[in-house]
Amino acid sequence: MRLLSLLTTTLTVTAMMNAQTPPAPAPPLTLTIPGFADSGTIPVEFSQAAAGVAPGEGKSPAMSWTNVPAGTQSFFLHFHDLDLARNKTTDDQAHWVLWNIPASAKGLPEGVAKGLQLPDGSYQQSATGPMYRGPGAAATGPIHHYVFELYALDTKLDVKPGADAFESRALVMKAIQGHILGKAVYWGTFRRPK
Repeated sequence: MRLLSLLTTTLTVTAMMNAQTPPAPAPPLTLTIPGFADSGTIPVEFSQAAAGVAPGEGKSPAMSWTNVPAGTQSFFLHFHDLDLARNKTTDDQAHWVLWNIPASAKGLPEGVAKGLQLPDGSYQQSATGPMYRGPGAAATGPIHHYVFELYALDTKLDVKPGADAFESRALVMKAIQGHILGKAVYWGTFRRPK
């Protein structure tokens, strides 16, 4: 009788533990940029030092993302220079602030066109204007670290462009609080060739 009671208790506890085992977590949102390795050197072709590039501009690299979280309604991409302190503040350089990328997007093509609002309805700004701003760290200074941050959001943002990229970035960063379903990061280094 005692053995039967012990066996019944063991089976009950095992069944309860199995019932409470949470499902495996979904794979994380992943950002990939085929033009250079994650944490590698950003090629000159995606920088301000590329041949034929106007000062403060550049050609954006192609990128793609996978493992989009369920419920994603839009994406926000933030590309910035971690090594620059702007106007003696904690602000760094805004190289690309791109928001309201449609949830159906699986990436961005190389060389996204200029323009405050793109044909898909998303908005973009950088310290240069309504465009991608390539890395531009001086040849005589230290190597700079640049990071692409992709956020999957559970909403489309009701944020219109501000006076400049820094105001827009602040507005977007405030608006995404409480709406982030996933985040992916991809970074690279750059210094102009001598």
